[in-house]
Amino acid sequence: MTQRKSRADRRADLIDAARRAMIRHGAEGVHLNQIAEMAGLTSGAVLYHYPDLRDLLIEAHHAGMERFYEQRIRKAAGIADPARKLITTIRSGLPEGPDDAGVRLLCELGGAAGRNRVYGTLLTTLFDRQVSMYQAILETGAAQGVFTLAGDSETIGRNLVALEDAYGYRVVARHHSIDAEAAVELVLGYARLATGNPLTPIPR
Repeated sequence: MTQRKSRADRRADLIDAARRAMIRHGAEGVHLNQIAEMAGLTSGAVLYHYPDLRDLLIEAHHAGMERFYEQRIRKAAGIADPARKLITTIRSGLPEGPDDAGVRLLCELGGAAGRNRVYGTLLTTLFDRQVSMYQAILETGAAQGVFTLAGDSETIGRNLVALEDAYGYRVVARHHSIDAEAAVELVLGYARLATGNPLTPIPR
């Protein structure tokens, strides 16, 4: 006998379906029936849980962005060495490969942000939170004598996030000479100059 899903589980499935539909059809071009198809439900069933489709799309964006801040904070929380923490944080902000769904979704949102104020606000907030995340690591490392910063922590943090965004896009766009590992090394190259630390990569 098939167990019925709870309302929370059904909403989680719809959020995942919305994310996949946005990746396939574009952040602005996705329609209700496309999300329903991804979820294996009728359009009416989707509207039962989300009467306003915009609420579902916003929740899908939030869920997609959690990986690039909350999950990274948790992943680095148990690492005491600032150099290792910085390397881990850089790695976790870049695609695992060209089919990385989370990065592809951010690229879709980035393309729509100039025309959609909500998407623009979400991405701006994410950017600022990521910069603060890097600032905390950089300032801790400087205080411990692990880093010798080449500039202020905010500027370095902004550049690190911007490089993540740029090289992440190149990976999912299947650039012929920038794969996931090359992207990590390119960002680490800047981080070494900015921190005065060799930042020896950690084997996966």
